[in-house]
Amino acid sequence: MARPGATILDADGLRLTAEEKAFFRDADPFGFILFARNVDAPDQLRALTDEMREAVGRDAPILIDQEGGRVQRIWPPMARKWLPPLDFAEAAGAGAPRAMYLRARLIAEDLRRHGIDTNCAPTLDVARDETHPFLRNRCYGTDPDTVAELGRATARGFLDGGVLPVAKHMPGHGLARADSHHDLPRVGLSLEELSDVDFAPFRALNDLPMGMTAHIVFDRIAPAPATLSPEMIALIREDIGFDGLLMTDDISMKALAGTAAEITRSALAAGVDVVLHCNQPLAERIAVAEAAGEMSAAGWARAERALAQRQPPRPLDMTAVEAELDALSGRGPGDD
Repeated sequence: MARPGATILDADGLRLTAEEKAFFRDADPFGFILFARNVDAPDQLRALTDEMREAVGRDAPILIDQEGGRVQRIWPPMARKWLPPLDFAEAAGAGAPRAMYLRARLIAEDLRRHGIDTNCAPTLDVARDETHPFLRNRCYGTDPDTVAELGRATARGFLDGGVLPVAKHMPGHGLARADSHHDLPRVGLSLEELSDVDFAPFRALNDLPMGMTAHIVFDRIAPAPATLSPEMIALIREDIGFDGLLMTDDISMKALAGTAAEITRSALAAGVDVVLHCNQPLAERIAVAEAAGEMSAAGWARAERALAQRQPPRPLDMTAVEAELDALSGRGPGDD
C-alpha cells in the first residue's frame, strides 16, 4: 500500500463538495480535522465523517479540538458542555486526576458517536502568570507535576474511550506572551531554565501516540519557530524522547511567515511527520498537498503505531460516571 499524503486537511462545510471529494481522493491526506462550521446535526456529522473516509478509501483518523471551554467544536445537544480545563481542575481540587479522567471518557463518548477518533488534547503547556489569555485556562495547571498528572489522566480517559490523544503544544507554549494565531511568540529562557518546567510534562508523557508542535521561537536554543526548526524537532525527539507521530499546529496561523507551500516544505524538512492546514481555500489546500507529498517511511511507521492504539471503547456505566463526576467536581458537566 502506498503511503498517504503528509497532511491533515479540513472541509469547507457540512458535507464534502464534489471538488473536495475529487481532491481528497487524489491527495490522500493522512487524516482530517473538523471545525464548528462542519457540525449541524448528528446524522449530518456522521455522514460527513463517513464521506471523508470514503474519499481516501481507508479508516483515516478524524481529528477535532474538543478541549472544553472556549475550544470546543461540538456543543449541546450533540455533546456535553464543559468548563475550561484549568477551571475544571481547580474546582475538582484533590479529586482532579479522577475527574479529568472521567471528563475525558465522556468527551470520547461524545466524539465516537459522530465518527471522530482523535482529539487534539491534552494541552501539556504549563500555565504561568505571563501566559497569554488565549491559552492560559486551556492548561491543566501551573506546575509541571500537576500538568503531567492531569495530562496522563486525560490521555488515559481518551484512550479508554477509543479516542487517540494529541499532546500539545510541543515543547511547551506556556511562556508565550503573544497569541500565535496572530503573532509569533518568542521566549528568551535558556534550555536549562525551560527543561525542568515547560518541557517536563511532555517528557513525562513522551509515550503518547501523537503530538503537536508549537509555533514559538526559543531564542536561546534555535532561531526558527519550533514547528520549522530542525534543532527544536531534534530536542522533541531526543531530549523529550517523543517518538510518536508529530504533527504541526495549523500552518495557516499568522505566527509563521511564507506561503503555505513554503511552510509545508520547511516543517517537513525540519522533521515533523505531517502538516496540519486549516481554514483556507481549496486552491491553498491543493498547494499544501502538492508540497507535502507522501509521508516519509519513518513518519508512516510512527503513524501506524499511533493508529494501532485506536481500540474499541471500554464498557462504561454512563449514569455512574456522571454521578461520580458530579460528586468530584461539585457540579454537573454542563454547568458554567
